[in-house]
Amino acid sequence: MEAAPPLTLLASTSNPDGSSPHRSKDRRPDLHDQVSFFRSVQWSADGSTLFTTSSSNRICSFVLSADLLEPRQEPTPLNALGTLILSEATSAVSPCPYFSIQYPNTQVLLTGCADQPIQLHHAFSPSPESEDESVGDGGAMSLPPPHRSPPIASYRLIKQETEAYMPVSSLIWPAPGTHFIAGTLNRIALYDISRPGVVHSEPIMTIRTIPSRKDIDNGVKVTGLRGHVSALAVQPDVSGIAGMLAAGTRIRDVGLYDLKGGTGCCLNSWNVERDAAKSKIGGLGIMQTIWSPCGRYLAINERKSSGLLVYDVRSTSRLLAHLTGRNGETPQRMSCDVFQSSKAEANGGGFELWAGTMDGTVVVWEGVGRREGAVKPSWDWKAHGSSVGGAALHSAGSVVATCSGSLVYVDDESSDESDSSDESDGSDSDDSSESDSSGESDSSGESHMSVETGSASNRAQRPRQRQHKRFVPKPPAMVETSLKLWSVGANPAGPSHAETADHGDNSHQQ
Repeated sequence: MEAAPPLTLLASTSNPDGSSPHRSKDRRPDLHDQVSFFRSVQWSADGSTLFTTSSSNRICSFVLSADLLEPRQEPTPLNALGTLILSEATSAVSPCPYFSIQYPNTQVLLTGCADQPIQLHHAFSPSPESEDESVGDGGAMSLPPPHRSPPIASYRLIKQETEAYMPVSSLIWPAPGTHFIAGTLNRIALYDISRPGVVHSEPIMTIRTIPSRKDIDNGVKVTGLRGHVSALAVQPDVSGIAGMLAAGTRIRDVGLYDLKGGTGCCLNSWNVERDAAKSKIGGLGIMQTIWSPCGRYLAINERKSSGLLVYDVRSTSRLLAHLTGRNGETPQRMSCDVFQSSKAEANGGGFELWAGTMDGTVVVWEGVGRREGAVKPSWDWKAHGSSVGGAALHSAGSVVATCSGSLVYVDDESSDESDSSDESDGSDSDDSSESDSSGESDSSGESHMSVETGSASNRAQRPRQRQHKRFVPKPPAMVETSLKLWSVGANPAGPSHAETADHGDNSHQQ
């Protein structure tokens, strides 16, 4: 590996839920307070705000200070300016593509859940603890909590036959921002978001990703992809108009769709299972499709995979390379990001790809697109103490945001042993009590019969009580969760003023 550039920790937080875990001092903590962790992180379009999702169905908005890169003694603590509570887990969050911290009407984001319509929310809703805080505790009067205010708008994605909401598996809101795209089971839906006054909007175009019954009956051969469309990415285009749409499914199908012509036809589709098997990187369902900044290459990010696949879409989607050296064999979602650096351009092109691992390391591949076959990481650094759920680069490339979090379930072997020992102790006492009772009742047959009946009744009831006690589920324990901002390149504070990243012992010595 090459030597890593200087990396300095600028800001961090270990609270994935904003202020929600501290509603009241006398409130009994719930399960979310104990196990909540960061799931994902992404930047706003203007680079002023970070959006994070947590395992407790919160979306937090962190506005960064203008002096973030100025020298300071300690990393700046991050505090969420907005906290949005959802009624159920969200599968996709997409901020406004023209988000600006100066214009409140642009500070919105889309959310997609399983049994609800797609909803448009304001990013800076009031704190969820507003009703529980008091002036004596240092809190100020605020507006009603965000989970009680309705969304700005809703967009329906329903199955016509049953009128039931279809689960939203992926969501993307590309520039210029007049339309957004949602993925669900065997279909892709295109919506118009620019029409004012529309409360419930139907999709203006629905792309079925599998052949319809009519096509099958007529013998029409239709290319496409099957399963839940779990990943969407729009090809970058210099003209500002959306290019090809790359969609991926949980059963490892990839499809390229035409959005420019307005037809939504499938240009090409393939399955990555064979390529992943040849590359020996594993994989269990596509969770992210991401284009290179130049729009020539498409990277496929899968769950339970030790690498990523890179395809050249200019030559009928040929597998160009597979990126190795990533410890990502987990079903947890771990998003990656790409960047076109000046260093890559000077070295003959290519782009950078940043991805997290299960052990808290972030790996970086440079010059992706210039080499074929197996490509090892260029450098890495230890960013967290648990799985890195997301790595997102600022558009300038000088700052990278990473988030981490994972759960560990307590081993019940020790508790089972203690339960079994308790049972053995209890059985001994039961036997002794039964023998004592039988000894005392030798002179009376009736009393002996009553004792035996009572003992049988106790024996019939105790196993059920012990079984219920033994299988009580224990809450999982959180290993570590945090959101961190790192400067890439020159250290603004110097080695003595800021925490620097751990680059390991073998490959990052200058």
